[in-house]
Amino acid sequence: MSGDSSALRWLVVGSSGFVGTAIVAQLRERGLVVDTLSAPRLSSEATTAQALIDEAHAICDSASASAFRLLCSAFANVDVVVNAAGLATPGDSESPALTGANALLPSVIALAAKTAGVRRFVHVSSASVQGHRKFIDETTSRAPFSAYSRSKALGEEALEELARDSSIVDGASGPGKTSWVSVRATSVQGPSRPTTLSLVKVASSPLSSVAAPGTAPTPVSSINALAWFVVEAGQYPGTVPPLVLQPWEGLSVTDVLAAAGVRSPLRLPPWLCHTVLRCGYLASGLIKERLHGPIRRVELMWFGQAQAPGWAETVGLSAEQSVRTVLEQARTPRPSA
Repeated sequence: MSGDSSALRWLVVGSSGFVGTAIVAQLRERGLVVDTLSAPRLSSEATTAQALIDEAHAICDSASASAFRLLCSAFANVDVVVNAAGLATPGDSESPALTGANALLPSVIALAAKTAGVRRFVHVSSASVQGHRKFIDETTSRAPFSAYSRSKALGEEALEELARDSSIVDGASGPGKTSWVSVRATSVQGPSRPTTLSLVKVASSPLSSVAAPGTAPTPVSSINALAWFVVEAGQYPGTVPPLVLQPWEGLSVTDVLAAAGVRSPLRLPPWLCHTVLRCGYLASGLIKERLHGPIRRVELMWFGQAQAPGWAETVGLSAEQSVRTVLEQARTPRPSA
């Protein structure tokens, strides 16, 4: 992408959600032109990337494809489209609604963006697609562990397949071409997000604990930093890789609990933590993975997860480290209205 970034026109799909609201606020804070759009509701029972792509083409080619026509019309004269839509339901089981929102919709938006001549399409994905790996990174290696992470992984895979067809989405920007990028968001926290408020409760209780010695890096990050990075990726003047990871904000597992709570966390023997987690995942598997989300949050609280340096670091993009502030805001009681 080239030209004056301040002259770019943006559109955010899913602008009323947790992530979309923050991205819109970031764009407006910079004085950029931004339109908003509610995401169309799609449903899919696909279990492979190719099946998703076939469904996306069918939607786009159908004479009654009102959702596709709506997207193409909204994208007219837009330079950058951001997909912040989706179902953030880590504890849910597989469903056509979950697959439609997190896996099918990104491909339909990509096709509409290409049709409308959008210069760059930014899809907000999730680092959860890499599961329990020791390091999360920008590779296509995926190991999803829950219905939610599988739906996000499927969405990434379908976009990659589309990118291989230069007639649909082209990875290089230029006249008449649409570049796309999937941003893997990490463990994003916000002052009023339910998962963050739950973290604050745990961090302020006797349950606050880490696996000794408590120095492991954590991917816990702030919604402010994610919104900033999405905008930076969207307006970057050069080529952006098709898959990038939200930069690390530099905290350890102990740092997170200290910022979110009012007590120093206990340091538990690692073997005990591993045993508890193993039993928890086994029990959750017996009830269709309904506890996988909460158990994974405990796993991150105890052991964290490291991040490999990625594209952001290579081009000198470094977000303001605001996760401490976000966690402190979440633990501060708000005055009654």
